[in-house]
Amino acid sequence: MRASARARGERAAQVSANGGERGRVATIFDVARLAGVSHQTVSRVLNDLPNVRPATRERVENAIRQLRYVPSQAARALVTRRSRTLGLVAAGLPDFGPSSIVLHVNESAADAGYAVITTTLADALGPTLRSAAEMLIRQNVEAIVLIATERAALDAFDGWELGVPLVAVASEARGRALRVTIDQYRAARAAVSHLLELGHRDIRHIAGPAGSMDAEERLRGWRDRLGEAGIAVVDPPRGDWSPQSGFDLGTAMLQGGVPGAVFVSNDQMALGLLHALAEAGLRVPEDVSVVGFDDIPEAAHFQPPLTTMRQDFVGLGRDAMAAVLAHLQDEQSTEHPEPRPSQIIVRSSTRAV
Repeated sequence: MRASARARGERAAQVSANGGERGRVATIFDVARLAGVSHQTVSRVLNDLPNVRPATRERVENAIRQLRYVPSQAARALVTRRSRTLGLVAAGLPDFGPSSIVLHVNESAADAGYAVITTTLADALGPTLRSAAEMLIRQNVEAIVLIATERAALDAFDGWELGVPLVAVASEARGRALRVTIDQYRAARAAVSHLLELGHRDIRHIAGPAGSMDAEERLRGWRDRLGEAGIAVVDPPRGDWSPQSGFDLGTAMLQGGVPGAVFVSNDQMALGLLHALAEAGLRVPEDVSVVGFDDIPEAAHFQPPLTTMRQDFVGLGRDAMAAVLAHLQDEQSTEHPEPRPSQIIVRSSTRAV
């Protein structure tokens, strides 16, 4: 148990022993802090449920006695029945990928008979995320699914005992959360391989923002695949996922010469690049081949229609729900499910040279 948690528990014990502070009575969270367990474990002990180690049960019972904790009948009723409710936290901008994951996690939860309380946050700051998670826990969710595009979102939960299972939809495995994901690295390699098979050797990249796990995995896949082909690479420019950044970076790229092909980290920036190439009087794919990522609904209607990587968001939503159910059925595993592959969708923005 962390020192800070122990100190809070000891203070709660002292307050209770002294007859309360301004009438304050001990709560289940005070018991959990003093015993060094989650409030869910305390609930299991209070209701004589299985899957609690004898030593843990004894520690919780000692904390209950020390704090003189008396659970309410209403609280007992809540913890002895399943809420059939999940919490879903989406941290970051509501781009196509995260928004699609939110949709399909909700659909998979509904298929399993669960309701979902969704919280969408514009930033991944630790205090903001923790406040959102605490709000969900107070609403008696059985588990939390975190859709994390930035490392900071995962790091915010590292070492924090939520008391409910946490499943992270994220491109990197960080902390103790069980992760489900789409293999961004292999998808990027497939995009570059497509261009290599068409005969391209000058294959540039427009990357996503620093701190984005998806962007880093796509960048890594591009760099490694070109390295295997014996092609030197230079650090690519980084956009912010928007069409405007794709246009600006594409315009700047052309000032150093016309590349043979460009792999862009998402379709929105690819749209901006197509605009920049058209402004410069260049034809796609006759002068420059372009590959995007995501296969947004509009990608088939770009001019020209965009070759891109299609992600299996439906399958990812199922994976997230399957991981939640495994946790709730005490089938916890430290093994992360196999990342889902992506599919290249070849359209008119690429051609052989």
